[in-house]
Amino acid sequence: MSTSENNDKGRIYHETYGCQMNVNDMEIVLSIMKNAGYVEVVKEPENAEVIFINTCAIRDNAEQKVWQRLNYFWFLKREWKTNVSVGRSQSLRPPKIVVLGCMAERLKDKILDADKMVDVVCGPDAYRDLPRLLEEVDYGQKGINTLLSLEETYADISPVRIPSNSVTAFVSIMRGCNNMCSFCIVPFTRGRERSRPVSSIVREVGELWKEGVKEVTLLGQNVNSYNDTSEAKEPGSNWRLSEGFSSVCKVKNMGLRFSDLLNRLSLEFPEMRFRFTSPHPKDFPDDLLFLMRDRYNICKNIHLPAQTGSTSVLERMRRGYTREAYMDLVRKIRDIVPDVGLSSDFICGFCGETEEEHADTLSLVRAVGYDMAYMFAYSMRERTHAHRNYIDDVPDSVKQRRLTELIDAFRESTGQFYDSQVGTVQLVLVEGPNKRAPETELIGRSDRGHKVSFLNVPLLHTVEADGMRNPEAGDYVEVRILKSTRASLSGEVLARTSLSMFYEKTFVSSGATAR
Repeated sequence: MSTSENNDKGRIYHETYGCQMNVNDMEIVLSIMKNAGYVEVVKEPENAEVIFINTCAIRDNAEQKVWQRLNYFWFLKREWKTNVSVGRSQSLRPPKIVVLGCMAERLKDKILDADKMVDVVCGPDAYRDLPRLLEEVDYGQKGINTLLSLEETYADISPVRIPSNSVTAFVSIMRGCNNMCSFCIVPFTRGRERSRPVSSIVREVGELWKEGVKEVTLLGQNVNSYNDTSEAKEPGSNWRLSEGFSSVCKVKNMGLRFSDLLNRLSLEFPEMRFRFTSPHPKDFPDDLLFLMRDRYNICKNIHLPAQTGSTSVLERMRRGYTREAYMDLVRKIRDIVPDVGLSSDFICGFCGETEEEHADTLSLVRAVGYDMAYMFAYSMRERTHAHRNYIDDVPDSVKQRRLTELIDAFRESTGQFYDSQVGTVQLVLVEGPNKRAPETELIGRSDRGHKVSFLNVPLLHTVEADGMRNPEAGDYVEVRILKSTRASLSGEVLARTSLSMFYEKTFVSSGATAR
């Protein structure tokens, strides 16, 4: 739909920075705008009449990238006539520039005062207001709404998927965070925790299944703190925290928990895989771990953010646990879910961190062993507990040196988990061509989240009598792992199959029963 008749309200260009929640939020925004008559999305900002930039406020580096892009978008707006005359721009009028997300809430005054650079500033809980805010700009006003909500979950909105033909998708199940970790800005930019009704999540996942999606990642700032009080007449299965963990926020109304939601989804969609991110270690009660063990379509892949390996730093971070409690939880997880893959987050150079405390983090990384880790130098954020109470006293040079040491420690231990897969047969969800050899190879992910590449050759199906054909995106295939690069895997593809059939065969061969 590219005629001028359909462009009256303007074509949209969008960029997103930060976490998967921001990606899902952009999908919600596109749905709201489509319903308001903004029907076309373009791939280049030079062709757009409305430019969205969805921002992240977690670290200063992310904010600096946003400011750089805003300067370029401002140039497109400020020099619109010249840009059109020389062929740089094809927009029909000067673009409206819209800042969304966490940075919008945190720096709204600074953004709006930046030399008329931005037209609209809209926080994470106000996206329904975007069409009205854009109309205000037509009357010479700035559009701003950064109010946080105790209720908004966008449960009734069907997101416009990015990309539309993907076999994997993100589904937001809750918003906000109550943990108040001293380093984190999220509670101030995303607000308090609130969860979508189970029924609305089941409905959205059902729509995705009909569209051909084979794997869903459940999203939330604190995803396993999920608490649906909308429909529950009595509390869900288990309201205990992980053993040895505490929370600064007490739950007043107890509804259906994360394990209740996962239980229903895994039963209603037996041929769909489920992942989730980002959890807090305090919300892994035993019943959730047993459910992950028993359901073949809940991926054995847990993100377990440690942030540091030092108990004294954990206390300053207000994480609600000790090093020992975290290690006990790791042991319990691996006892209950033996082949689980673990990933984590780490911060180097938090306020007051000593060399001994840093050494504790290095030893934790080596002791646990992670498949993946996200590691960053500490970046103090305004309005946080640390900003009000601590001094950012670790020099940048020391932070960077410690970050390098942490990355080295991670790389020392992670390879063994990839190497251990060599010789095994893994179920892989095909995602598409391998970018390194798009003509001859396909790539996908195993249950544990490892990237697996293999030759694109015709295959029989283990059950269906549909003859030989090449695997396609969305197919499940059996792959015997032959090689590990300690960051990815490759192997020999054996057959096309289904999720349930693969695990039924696996359980039968091991003498167990598929559930």
